[in-house]
Amino acid sequence: MGKIKYKVHKLNIKLAKEPEMLENFLNNLRGEVISITPNVGPLFLCYGAIVKSIIIVEKIK
Repeated sequence: MGKIKYKVHKLNIKLAKEPEMLENFLNNLRGEVISITPNVGPLFLCYGAIVKSIIIVEKIK
């Protein structure tokens, strides 16, 4: 049985303004996407949150 390899990608994007950048990145991956995790931070004091970056884990064949 062979080893399973994973690759971790970090995208620094403004998800609300650049959704097509995430779509293009995902469509160009060769392996299987295992997870997509947003890194969320506060927008202003207590007025909401904003996605600062996205971590994508890809399983390489």
